[in-house]
Amino acid sequence: MERTLVILKPGCLQRGLIGEVISRFEKRGLKLVAMKMVQLDEEILKVHYAHLLDRPFFPWLRDGMMAAPVILCCWEGYSAVQVVRDMAGATKASKAVPGTIRGDYSLHTPHNVIHASDSDESAKREINLFFKEDEIIDWHDENAKWF
Repeated sequence: MERTLVILKPGCLQRGLIGEVISRFEKRGLKLVAMKMVQLDEEILKVHYAHLLDRPFFPWLRDGMMAAPVILCCWEGYSAVQVVRDMAGATKASKAVPGTIRGDYSLHTPHNVIHASDSDESAKREINLFFKEDEIIDWHDENAKWF
């Protein structure tokens, strides 16, 4: 089983889409093992987006991620990283196809509703950045056999 990080961005919260997005992952068969609401600050965003610090769009990315609280989620399942990435859709909103989360709820890339880990390595790093070990709950999902 893999684990991956999903961040429901400020626009998701502001637009009342949290339940809809979480429901999609649940219906797909992923298991929620951690979730919390936080207000991100510049310090953690510089770590999370270290690979983008020198890009000209980093300031608006940082400001957008601090505009309101976010919901941090850790999802578990078979090929969870790729499944979540596919469900999220293309990062560039104009390229996200209908049926994906970004394709259904995003028109503009800065407001693409959701962050999803892009690799198993990134998922591990990001989960460890945002969650303490004791915040991740390993529980038995009786319905898992049906997915």
